[in-house]
Amino acid sequence: MKKADFHFDLPPELIAQAPLPERSASRLLVLDPKAQTRDDRLFRDLPDLLEPGDLLVFNDTRVLPARLFGRKETGGAVEILIERVTGSHEARAQLGVSKKPKEGGRIILDDGTKITVLGRDGAFFKLRFETEEPLEKVLLRVGHMPLPPYIEREDSEADAERYQTVFAREPGAVAAPTAGLHFDEVLLQRISDMGVDTGYVTLHVGAGTFQPMRAERVEEHTMHREWLNVGAELVEKIARTRANGGRVIAVGTTVVRALESACVEGKLHPFAGETQIFIFPGYRFSAIDALITNFHLPESTLLMLVSALAGQDYMLASYRHAVAQRYRFFSYGDAMLILPGGPGTSDAA
Repeated sequence: MKKADFHFDLPPELIAQAPLPERSASRLLVLDPKAQTRDDRLFRDLPDLLEPGDLLVFNDTRVLPARLFGRKETGGAVEILIERVTGSHEARAQLGVSKKPKEGGRIILDDGTKITVLGRDGAFFKLRFETEEPLEKVLLRVGHMPLPPYIEREDSEADAERYQTVFAREPGAVAAPTAGLHFDEVLLQRISDMGVDTGYVTLHVGAGTFQPMRAERVEEHTMHREWLNVGAELVEKIARTRANGGRVIAVGTTVVRALESACVEGKLHPFAGETQIFIFPGYRFSAIDALITNFHLPESTLLMLVSALAGQDYMLASYRHAVAQRYRFFSYGDAMLILPGGPGTSDAA
């Protein structure tokens, strides 16, 4: 299987550069892989597509203002993108700089905060912040929201709220779980009132989510590491939902990766730790029945994940439909709901 097998043509003007005024005003492409149909709806129509007894699972990670600006002690400008906070004063990060600093080198942030380069960790740098206040406080004070590289503008004050889900509570991500951005308090209340349950995982999305796949053969790709937590309460909710005939609907690919990483021989267990799970066509899903997700990049691992769930040919045809219908793509774009029945689920025909 080749990376090029997951290519589609995407006009650049369809890449959403800003959110809509209302979260739930985005469009929703409803995909039924069993019937091979597509339905163009609005996201606020979602309650009409759910059933009492269903369970929506969200990712409650909170995005850190993880982009920092400064200069090397020797004078060169530096842009820092925190990939993961690894201690109260330490982090792993990508550095945007003309000449990479050596171990022991110093970086000075725009506010005067000093950082020592401890060494390398693959493509990342290990950094120590020489300050009495915890690193998260430094980020909250001087950091910028880490908008994805395909959003070609500087972050604004509005992004501090809109590039964050309304249910975000566990700090640690450097990219938003974007399927959750479509939910507002009114929509969540409507869903609750109709008897749909909710649950949460935590998966701290890392900067590696935007790294392109470098291997030409899909099977040779190695995923980046991300930390997750699937609690016992959620495991019980999922078991109860299934036993009562309800559907487990993941809100976002990060939820899929978290739940499937917590499965052992097809059975879901509580789990906290790292994952490098890579889901592509041929994978059999154990923990979810359906998925709400945004539209993904051509030739990306996330496009491969949804193709595993719904079928590669059907999914690529659905992406071509989305392009033809001028859906908005990526983090601030529109969404799709993939119903059960694809080749990767137990509901497959």
